[in-house]
Amino acid sequence: MENWQFRGSYKPYVSPRDPCPPILVRKFVLPPQLFTNFQQPGLPQNTPAEALMQGSLWPQFVDGFYREEGIS
Repeated sequence: MENWQFRGSYKPYVSPRDPCPPILVRKFVLPPQLFTNFQQPGLPQNTPAEALMQGSLWPQFVDGFYREEGIS
């Protein structure tokens, strides 16, 4: 699931005296539950096996997070 609306980025400060190569753009993942005021009753649910694989019982709260993107 590709929900790019839950992605963000920023440009961190790059010190001229930093010995490491600079990271010019940092990317992060915003969890979908940040944009939900309350959980509505009767939402569709994943099966238990799908819920374990996706990380959520409700498909509405699956953000499509990939390990390569970092910590959400």
